[in-house]
Amino acid sequence: MGLTGRSTGAEAIDNGLIIKKQSESDKIIALAGNPNVGKSTLFNELTGMNQHTGNWPGKTVANAQGCCSYNGVNYIFVDIPGSYSLFPHSAEEEVAGDFICSGIPDAVAVVCSASCLQRNMNLVMQIAGVTENIIICLNLMDEAEKKGISVDYRLLEERLGIPVVPMCARNGVGKDEFLKELEKLVKNGAKIKYHIKYNPEIEKAAELNGKKGFNALRELDGFDEENDGVKYLLSQGIDAVKYRDMTACATIEAADELCRDIIDKRDSKSDKRDRRLDRLFTSRKTGFLIMGMLLISVFWITIVGANIPSNMLNGLFTDIEVRLLAFFEKTEITPWIYEMLILGMYRVVAWVVSVMLPPMAIFFPLFTILEDSGYLPRVAFNLDKCFRKCRTCGKQALTMCQRNKNSLGNSEAKFSTYRLIFFDKCNCKADRYRTCCDGLV
Repeated sequence: MGLTGRSTGAEAIDNGLIIKKQSESDKIIALAGNPNVGKSTLFNELTGMNQHTGNWPGKTVANAQGCCSYNGVNYIFVDIPGSYSLFPHSAEEEVAGDFICSGIPDAVAVVCSASCLQRNMNLVMQIAGVTENIIICLNLMDEAEKKGISVDYRLLEERLGIPVVPMCARNGVGKDEFLKELEKLVKNGAKIKYHIKYNPEIEKAAELNGKKGFNALRELDGFDEENDGVKYLLSQGIDAVKYRDMTACATIEAADELCRDIIDKRDSKSDKRDRRLDRLFTSRKTGFLIMGMLLISVFWITIVGANIPSNMLNGLFTDIEVRLLAFFEKTEITPWIYEMLILGMYRVVAWVVSVMLPPMAIFFPLFTILEDSGYLPRVAFNLDKCFRKCRTCGKQALTMCQRNKNSLGNSEAKFSTYRLIFFDKCNCKADRYRTCCDGLV
């Protein structure tokens, strides 16, 4: 998320969301997007090292803020957590949605991946229901080109009525065009042409809710039975699960319609290969079996493989300890001083390095391979139904496997499993694909 070292120090203490303006004319820009679309890369490219890190009010979810000046106007970018939907399923998605819906940002810049644009449109159209001051950063154009994918961003801009800027953030390509379009957006606003068409019952419930646009739908998602809109839905036989299925499917259908004729895949070989792997790794018959074998293999290699380098390091450090003691015994230094240093500090550090370094050196590269190969999101998908019984989601499985890593990596290939769920097998009535309809992807 573009965080600095200060995020782990005293400045990470939760003191509320404080946006520091240099003047009243400063514009606040929320930087939103799905995870792993290059959002933080763009944030760093725009703000450089001029960043401030803190926590959201009442949460341990970090936010990063940075400044960027263009044509005499100061823009404060707030890098909000990656989110697939404004309907929250985690603390990160909750604070992201709350900030966008709060009215604090003067504009929202949504970073999308050109290689999986249709999936990203879910979040774009939901945000378009909250504010018309929205701009799309079509990032990773180079990755899309490698995959044989071309995007008619001019046609997308025309259909949506939202400025679309093709970019390659890591190379700084498109940065000036983005700031130019952002300046126009903040001054003149935008007129969104395309909106999601929801079921008539949902539209009626939103009107009864008393709020406008997507904010009404988001409040209905909490399914408070005292709410007038929720009472109406229940009278129509629509419970919380069915409501979320209907809203999610409306968004998916709108994204499918919107992106028609915009995305051209010249080479679909890699896509077909990914879909075959999806069916293998997420199937009820083979998904859990392969997952168990892979994860057990990783942990077994880590534990057994670490014994050899651990013993070697222990022998090396022990030999150094003996030599150091022999050296200091020949000097006139008081024994308690060098014994404290060698038998205390040195020995503890040596033991920690001998025991901890080999497993980490083996486990993290193996887990990184699983990340970049695209397998970890498939693990999250397989375990989602199980974790939902514990009032959480499948993504929690990843933090249990790898506690010190809170990112799913940088590879776009890892999300290929969601193409299968989204466009081939989406069926809201089928419990098997409940993850799709709950907006987790």
